[in-house]
Amino acid sequence: MTEPSQPLLLAMLADARLPTGAHTQSAGLEPALRAGLDPADVPAYIAARLRTVVAVEAGTAVVARHVALAGGDLAVVEEAWAARTPSAALRESSRRLGRGYVRLLERLWPAGGADGGPGGGPDRRRPDGLRRRPVSRPVALGMVAARCGLDAANVARQVGYDDAQTVAAATLKLAPVDPVTTTRWVLDAHPLVEDLAARVASLTDPADIPAGGAPLVELWAEIHATTTERLFSA
Repeated sequence: MTEPSQPLLLAMLADARLPTGAHTQSAGLEPALRAGLDPADVPAYIAARLRTVVAVEAGTAVVARHVALAGGDLAVVEEAWAARTPSAALRESSRRLGRGYVRLLERLWPAGGADGGPGGGPDRRRPDGLRRRPVSRPVALGMVAARCGLDAANVARQVGYDDAQTVAAATLKLAPVDPVTTTRWVLDAHPLVEDLAARVASLTDPADIPAGGAPLVELWAEIHATTTERLFSA
């Protein structure tokens, strides 16, 4: 079997058309703008997320990939992520997105291969500890990476890039901004994404997942969860 192309896997998993793509959520930008964030400050918002909540998610995805490859208990990784994500609204949003990644996993990379398990048809088995529990987006992405062959550094890059481009895409729907300007924001965030990947790519222990918080992001998420007139769910 041909070794998977890392760049192509990375591009596919960062595609905004996926069930987990930028059309589904704003990475907290909608409530931030409602709270008074100036659209001109969105690049600083992207950078702040990459240093805090996105570092938690990237570290979680990298560790989840390692644990999945080792046949370990991913519930421990899920618990470590939840302990570093104090906002119930953010946890709920992440687990909704996680369902999208699990759907991709089961449809594109079933455990029994393309032809399914011994009994015929796709093998729907889930890793130990997560068979009947919702899975957060970073843990689900780690599972996908382990199954499809994406390496640790690229898993971290995918998390960082996806967050930056999600914020940029949401800005186009929420504020009068030139699309070229938002693309520039993502390009300018590339060094931060690379720095993030370098910091977390070697992680293997759930205890070592970063624990950087962003209280305003968490507060805005809680407020947004009860807002009735909104464009994005999160």
